[in-house]
Amino acid sequence: MKLLIAIVQDKDANRLSNEFIDQNIRATRLSTTGGFLKSGNTTFMIGVEEERVDEVLEMIKKASHTRQQFMTPPVNLDAQLDNTSSYPVEVQVGGATVFVLPVDQFHQF
Repeated sequence: MKLLIAIVQDKDANRLSNEFIDQNIRATRLSTTGGFLKSGNTTFMIGVEEERVDEVLEMIKKASHTRQQFMTPPVNLDAQLDNTSSYPVEVQVGGATVFVLPVDQFHQF
């Protein structure tokens, strides 16, 4: 058995959650915040048999899209300000970060 910890953007979480339900994948959904944009994320904890890991990874990959977003870089008060420090820059966000961990024991009470 494996434990997958998948961190996706909130915008992709409902689609992925519905896909898990359709494919009979049990997942615990947690609201999380992180990244340099401090934006809303959803973390799924998924316990699956080892032979289904690739199937679940493919579901996550299909549901988690990267997108472009504008952000204003934080101002560093110690640095000399230049004319570009307050202009928004375009960054790529989204996709998924997935950790696959071995499970030594599994108990359901």
